[in-house]
Amino acid sequence: MVVWTVSAASAALALSVAFFGVMLDFSPLTFRVFQIGVGLLGPLMLGWGAVEYALASPRIRFGTRLVVTTLTVVPLVILATDRLRGQYGDSYPAMSQHYDLIPATALGLVHTFVVAAFLGCGATVALRARERPRFARHQGTVLGLAGTAAVVEVLVSRVQLGILDQLLLLAAAACLWTAVTLALRPPRERRTRRRGGRRAPADDAETAGGDPDETAEAYDEQEGAVWGKRRRRSAEEDREPQEDHDGPPPPAGGNARMRGIITIYTLAEGRGDTFDDYADELVEEVARREADTLLFTCHTVGNAPSQRITYAIYRDELAVEEHEQQPHVVEFARQTSGCVVATNVIELSLAGGSATENLPGLLMPR
Repeated sequence: MVVWTVSAASAALALSVAFFGVMLDFSPLTFRVFQIGVGLLGPLMLGWGAVEYALASPRIRFGTRLVVTTLTVVPLVILATDRLRGQYGDSYPAMSQHYDLIPATALGLVHTFVVAAFLGCGATVALRARERPRFARHQGTVLGLAGTAAVVEVLVSRVQLGILDQLLLLAAAACLWTAVTLALRPPRERRTRRRGGRRAPADDAETAGGDPDETAEAYDEQEGAVWGKRRRRSAEEDREPQEDHDGPPPPAGGNARMRGIITIYTLAEGRGDTFDDYADELVEEVARREADTLLFTCHTVGNAPSQRITYAIYRDELAVEEHEQQPHVVEFARQTSGCVVATNVIELSLAGGSATENLPGLLMPR
């Protein structure tokens, strides 16, 4: 964020100077400041920020910092001191109109580095898509927006397009702003099953860049949603008619009609993280959209890393049928088809003797 802020500040300074250039014609000073801001520091900082954002390797980051230091100091001295040529007007000047071979070569090296940095980061994120699709999509969007801003700045620096230059720089500013906003709010891991626990709300707040109190409240709401939602039905609908008064009364809340399903998934090697990401999305959708699914959870197995177990309790048989027809359930089966090697389904019928009076309270939202 610091590096991208420097990029935005450099472009803003260049545009501020360019305003006077457009009003009063450009001069050697305004031309140099414009090229240093839009042609050198703006795209160079965007490329460096992309590496810091997308790549976690300390060696790559250290090497990139050495390259960026060289590409900052040497071209900056050249662009600030090399002699200029040509006449100036009120349009944004291209670098080839006033710079000779040496400064043009220096800017060319900078622009080549920027393009290579974004291509390398994009390829790395694409390789992660199989393991963590949700995070890869988010990072790809951020890099795409930042890369668009960098390409636009390079284009404006190298080509004179008249009024289009101003419109393109406005689009570059919008892309960079959106990229920074998205980067500050990455998708959260709702459960860390792969690490044997859940993160605290404060940790999620720091990761997402949000307020810890608001995140904690959302965390509690999500927990209550995952553990089941009970639709408010009238007493007449919940209570079954009792024509035979000689037998024992049915369990409270009609628990004898409940259905439970345990599904055991055997996963292909190396596909556990991908399955877990899709399972997180499925649990969220079930909690949000299926009022008659009273409980729906996904578990890992400590001594069997390639297995996942989902456990669900439904209000009745109709709720089971409705669950299986939901679009998010169908989509989950399609998305995980390449992850699952075998599936074993165990159907449970909750008898009156096993559904105690405390069960409805456990299934009610907190």
